[in-house]
Amino acid sequence: MAADLPDELGVPLERRLGKRSATALEKHLGITLTGELLNYFPRRYLKRGELTMIAELPRDEDASLVARVLKCTSRRMRARRGSLTEVVVTDNSSDISLTFFNGYQAERELKPGTLAMFSGKVTSYRGSLTLTNPDYQLLEDAFDFDAEEALRPVPMYPATAKLGSWRIKAAVDALLDIVDLSRLGDPIPPDIAIRDGLLSLAEAYEQIHRPASMEAANAARDRFRYQEALVLQAALGRKRAIAAAEQATARPGRIGGIADKFDARLPFELTNGQRDVGETIAAELAGHAPMNRLLQGEVGSGKTLVALRAMLQVVDSGGQAALLAPTEVLASQHYESISRTLGPLAQGGMLGGDADGTKVVLLTGSMAGTAKRRALLDVATGEAGIVVGTHALLSETVQFLDLGLVVVDEQHRFGVEQRDKLRSRADTPPHLLVMTATPIPRTVAMTVFGDLETSVLTELPAGRAPITTHMVALQEHPAWEDRIWQRAREEVDAGRQVYVVCPKIGDDELEEADPLDDLQQEQQRPMASVAAIIEHISSLPALSGVRIGMLHGRMESEQKAAAMAEFNDGTLDILVSTTVIEVGVDVHNATMMVILDADRFGISQLHQLRGRVGRGGLPGTCLLVTQLEPGHPSRERLQAVAATTDGFELSQADLQLRREGDILGASQSGGKSTLKLLRVIKDEAVIARAREDATAILQHDSTLSQYPELAEAIELYLNPEREAFLERG
Repeated sequence: MAADLPDELGVPLERRLGKRSATALEKHLGITLTGELLNYFPRRYLKRGELTMIAELPRDEDASLVARVLKCTSRRMRARRGSLTEVVVTDNSSDISLTFFNGYQAERELKPGTLAMFSGKVTSYRGSLTLTNPDYQLLEDAFDFDAEEALRPVPMYPATAKLGSWRIKAAVDALLDIVDLSRLGDPIPPDIAIRDGLLSLAEAYEQIHRPASMEAANAARDRFRYQEALVLQAALGRKRAIAAAEQATARPGRIGGIADKFDARLPFELTNGQRDVGETIAAELAGHAPMNRLLQGEVGSGKTLVALRAMLQVVDSGGQAALLAPTEVLASQHYESISRTLGPLAQGGMLGGDADGTKVVLLTGSMAGTAKRRALLDVATGEAGIVVGTHALLSETVQFLDLGLVVVDEQHRFGVEQRDKLRSRADTPPHLLVMTATPIPRTVAMTVFGDLETSVLTELPAGRAPITTHMVALQEHPAWEDRIWQRAREEVDAGRQVYVVCPKIGDDELEEADPLDDLQQEQQRPMASVAAIIEHISSLPALSGVRIGMLHGRMESEQKAAAMAEFNDGTLDILVSTTVIEVGVDVHNATMMVILDADRFGISQLHQLRGRVGRGGLPGTCLLVTQLEPGHPSRERLQAVAATTDGFELSQADLQLRREGDILGASQSGGKSTLKLLRVIKDEAVIARAREDATAILQHDSTLSQYPELAEAIELYLNPEREAFLERG
């Protein structure tokens, strides 16, 4: 049956449904194959005649709602030709206004009392929810139910403004009538399906899309939720098994080498966590199986020091270590920090360098020709024991003499393919250490990083000062804007430095406005930009005489390095920047951060940014500035960040606040997501059960030759383009 699976599910939709329907599904949902549409599951279900709770609509998202028309009015537009039709619909407890540009058909059809389903993007206008130019379907005319049909739940699909839920349902219904579901191979082994009382695969597809009852729909969802967990865990288990079977070169280090000398030079005691994790890593490096370890810890918990000690052990064993950083700013910071921390130990072979020392080399894409050639030569000859770089390290021109350890900083910025590409530079598989300052709940670690062993640093080293965080709500308190810059001046006058973070670089990055109606211009909320903010604060009397600099991703590498050097040296008082300072930037004298339009950032990003202050033993202050109105859901994120500095608590809040389907998907905006029904917070028990089952299956048959349907599902579900679940942190 496994051979039939791609034949059935891999058939293009154009052959099944015709060109018109297939084109619409591809354009609006990115769906082109039979299996993709069958696996495009309803978001929820309605009883026949049930109205959508308008108050619960997701703001700033595409949504479908069922509501009854309360009133419909039209007026001529003043600023341009044409008319605006405003339709107010209700769920009998709340109302929402729908606006149509030249909506002559809507004016004709949407009479008071009419029941309809509407699809569009839910936005906010003058404090009230609204949909602009939504697509709609009159329900009284759309269905002619018999008595039995009237009892069936109505599936509501994740829709777009131009492709409503009812059109998706019609396409799915047509597909179900054509596809022979009995030919599909079931990835869940029969004994597990019997043990858990799961629906057959064919029945599950039928009941999730055309349920006879809510109980049947829930049974289908339970079946697919477990299937999804089993496929994920089997894929991860197989990856672990393959890695465990590989042979690596043991890197035990040596007594009295560079690692011992470095430890003797340290001016402080390691934390207990650093010592324990260090011993674990040292033992794994000394083994013949390649280490595959995830090191997670709070911002400032000392992960880089742990990684550096591991790199020195590899150097003592005659190998090389590569540190892969996501940005040139961070790579340069790591290079400077490692070189400074090692001192003479980083000057091997140089005048004044330690006899047991090594050479630390920086390699980035923007390096000049001569410097790059020298760095490449040092890497190829093995003279450079530690190589720090960006994705430039992945280039075919980079050849290591003996790569023994790959350290990946901020894993969520790199895909597995990039990570493995660097590992392939070695003759034998190098050891791997993945670092992240984004705290990861157990369920996510079990799902996303299931191929890696996990270590956690929970203690902060001595000298880390507390950071106080406040949400600055300018809608309620517009006068607070002046106070922000007065407060920044007080910090500068005290001899400290301030970060100001903006979500964009310049005004040429305007968000695209939809020209369809007059309301759009009012709905567009401009974001703070580096260019505009520098111009603004430079003219403020409160900041007169303050030295202000800027940093963003479009600057030349030399300019970025110069700006960071000036801020680090204290010749700049305020650095206005984008999120390029998010990770790794370490200026001990910076004690305050102002994040403008903070609602534009996610929880983990705000937590990372905040970690840039308070690093020098002085208390830090972080101001999360927002212009959103009270009650906007995005303000929940800011309140969560202001309420705690516990990264693990925030990571739980992050998962709970994010919208459905984007936790581990390839896109942060929803759409096609790797996780369809599985929820890493709610479904911990399902994930744990699937992990046990997958482990037992692989222990019995590591190649899955006796489980061809499961192997086929892994290949279809987790092919290289869809392996996004492994790439998220």
